Amino acid sequence: MNILMILTSHDQMGDTGEKTGLWLEEFAAPFYVFQDAGATITLASPKGGAAPIDPRSETEDAQTDATKRYYEDTRVQEALQSTNKLADVEPENFDAVFVPGGHGPMFDLATDKETQRVIQGFQIGGRPIGAVCHAPAALLQAQDMDGRAMLAGRKVTGFSNAEEEAVGLTDAVPFLLEDALKQVGATYEKRENFEPHVVTDGLLVTGQNPGSSAPTAKALLELFPK
Repeated sequence: MNILMILTSHDQMGDTGEKTGLWLEEFAAPFYVFQDAGATITLASPKGGAAPIDPRSETEDAQTDATKRYYEDTRVQEALQSTNKLADVEPENFDAVFVPGGHGPMFDLATDKETQRVIQGFQIGGRPIGAVCHAPAALLQAQDMDGRAMLAGRKVTGFSNAEEEAVGLTDAVPFLLEDALKQVGATYEKRENFEPHVVTDGLLVTGQNPGSSAPTAKALLELFPK
């Protein structure tokens, strides 16, 4: 089983002067779910090279068993510093794709043409697509084979407006993900702030927040034949 993970290359939180990037738990938890299931994992990002980590996700209160495992895993740390460039990725070489969140994807993956090309390759090829927290932003502009929004009419979840307000970043993001998902015609679902929540619609799996990271990855694996 070959799984592609698409990571953000963006490290600035708008014009606030603060750093952002991927949320470590949302990378580490799915990575180890996939690895422990025997998958071969390839990391790619728009710029290639090092994928930035949001400093907020490295604070003590954001640590989980998966992030602690990451800090002891030099091989994976090195892989995160040398991601492939998305322009060099061909979707047909992989069985599934997974996109971790963090605020970074809101700034680059949401509008990146190579991200759209790769996601559309999985969509049209009928292969599973997973995204958690802010990462469904990477799916917003992707289209199906008929040129319609890939998410139109699909059940999805993602970081809610209320959660964005709770973390105090409503004014720092380029758009609110919940609103944007609804605007492209998706049927958006959510639970209470920061409660794990996963939505599966066909071969599309989305998770609401950091606590949904491992469950979203496991739900993606459930789409493969036993």
